[in-house]
Amino acid sequence: MEETIYRSFFGMDSRLAVWIVAELHLMFAAFVLGVPIFAVLMEVIGAKTKDVRYDNLAYEFTRLLSAAYATTAALGGLLAFCLYGLYPKFMSYLTGVFHTSMFIYAFIILAETFCLYLYYYTWHTPYMMKRKWTHISLGIGINVFAIGVLAISNSWTSYMMSPSGIDGETGAFVGTFWQAIHNPLWLPLNYHRFLANIAFGGLVCGAYAAVKFLCSQNQEEKAHYDWMGYVGNFVALAALIPLPFAGYYMGREVYSSSIVMGNNMMGGVFSWTFIVQAILIGFLFLGGNYYLWSGMQRIKGAERYEKYIKYMVVVLIVCFAIWLTPHNLPLSAEEKDAMGGEQYHPILKYLGLMSAKNAVVNFIIITTFFCFLLYRRANKGATLPFSRHGMSAKIVIGITGALVAALLAWYGISMYTLDPATMDLSAEKARYFKLPAGLMFFQIFAVAAAIVITFLNKGKLAQIVLFAVTIMSVVLILGIYGFVIMANANPFLRNIAVIQVLMVLSCIAVNTVIDIYLFKGAEMIGGIAWGKMNVRSQYALILMCISIVLLIALMGYIRSGLRENWHIYGVMQDTSQWAYTPTMAYMGKVMAACTIIFLGIVTFLFWLSGVSEKKKHAVEQEAAEIPVIVPAGANGGEVITKDSDVCAGQKDMYSRRRDKE
Repeated sequence: MEETIYRSFFGMDSRLAVWIVAELHLMFAAFVLGVPIFAVLMEVIGAKTKDVRYDNLAYEFTRLLSAAYATTAALGGLLAFCLYGLYPKFMSYLTGVFHTSMFIYAFIILAETFCLYLYYYTWHTPYMMKRKWTHISLGIGINVFAIGVLAISNSWTSYMMSPSGIDGETGAFVGTFWQAIHNPLWLPLNYHRFLANIAFGGLVCGAYAAVKFLCSQNQEEKAHYDWMGYVGNFVALAALIPLPFAGYYMGREVYSSSIVMGNNMMGGVFSWTFIVQAILIGFLFLGGNYYLWSGMQRIKGAERYEKYIKYMVVVLIVCFAIWLTPHNLPLSAEEKDAMGGEQYHPILKYLGLMSAKNAVVNFIIITTFFCFLLYRRANKGATLPFSRHGMSAKIVIGITGALVAALLAWYGISMYTLDPATMDLSAEKARYFKLPAGLMFFQIFAVAAAIVITFLNKGKLAQIVLFAVTIMSVVLILGIYGFVIMANANPFLRNIAVIQVLMVLSCIAVNTVIDIYLFKGAEMIGGIAWGKMNVRSQYALILMCISIVLLIALMGYIRSGLRENWHIYGVMQDTSQWAYTPTMAYMGKVMAACTIIFLGIVTFLFWLSGVSEKKKHAVEQEAAEIPVIVPAGANGGEVITKDSDVCAGQKDMYSRRRDKE
């Protein structure tokens, strides 16, 4: 292709300008996708339970969303101007491939905007208050359109990494519109960003609640914002638990799309960025667990489970340490000599391999899920016999077990019958596939046993059995067996990771359903004293928010940086003077700058929303206190207030008089 002329951005290099604007737009886009899901979920719960707290919480965050949405749109426009102004040739190519989706994208944004403002401004109208599910349908519409926006924009970015429909000789696009959208990394990126955005929205909401909690002047406000922070943390953890699985799926498809890109990602120039990623994700899980442990202090009866916390702390810290251990160490010549001239530590080098990391990540997820189960049952005592829950409970648990067993059996059979030649392995390597496949069938047996034990009124024992079998298979057996696979049949390691994921998800799904019915109608030991949280727990929420903002910035850099000196990988090369991989220090500075700018803008928007709400309350209070002058002859013409009993009586009298006339 002919040489491209690159422009600068007011003296700043073009790549840095686009980098910053794109990151900020990505962060706000994540916020305006995650928060509507959060808000609609709260409104649905409020409508089902008739608990006005959930409805008020949904409305409060929708009010914040309306301000952030305009900022997102403004940053999107700025990003478009930067791209078309600084990279016209690249955008000309991309527009030629995706012009149809760009028109669809614009119409979807218009529809989303219409639903958002209709959803917000009709919240307290009499019509919508009587027809709550009609209002909820508007919120669902927002989320449907938002997911459409996410999917279309992801097709553009994933195409840049794994273009499809390309003529191998000329590099020209000769495929169909659907081929361009449905490129190899499109679906993995959709799953990963969808879960990440939910966690992002929940943690930003949690940080907002934490700041309001710290600034609250009375116990009622503290109770409200304590409860709000708990809900935000719960939603974030619910998305964080499957998020590593989606991330692994994304990484696996990167390897499948380009071995060079995959090797650079995990074993090359980007390997140390994943150490930073491990630190940030570790902060999220440690912070989420610490918040749950702190929350037990406000629940009567939770002291029964405090003895388990120290064991969970040990598990999380040890797993966290293994997760962030690098395989290759940045050593000086003297340090290398001290280790016998080797680049790798004789023991710690094994902890830096994927087999060890896959095992500990799954252990962290199981521990976090177990912690939440303890929190959920903290104020519950004696449970009802399972037979008291009726046939519906057996049907739900049975269907869940059947679906889980079918999924495990399908993948287990595919592993047992897998042809080694598909991985460029000899036929004799097939024996290494048998043990993992056998463990999947053993997991099916454990699921069935857990369900039977639950039906025999031993639900807690059933959960323990399923936890024990899953940890033994996923963490211990497959964690160790992974090293055998790496030495003898390394391509099969990716299948081992999928097996671990499916077994952990099966444990979570079945134990969740069992727990719901196990403690349905259980004896209540005490209530939850909302607002009785320590200050450290609120700082944990704020730290988690900062961590996930940094994580979003880091993963955006990794996704884009993996293309290295290509605008479109393998098709259009970046020939500018900025076509180099930044250093870790440079990347860290840009990440920090984007995080500070984003949090600063969000803080300003939240403050502005709070000021307008205070002004609204002040006007309403002032209007309520305006005195009413009763005409002469009625009650002596004295001055009474609108909210007094006398005034109410006078209004009733006038109403009866009007009716009579």
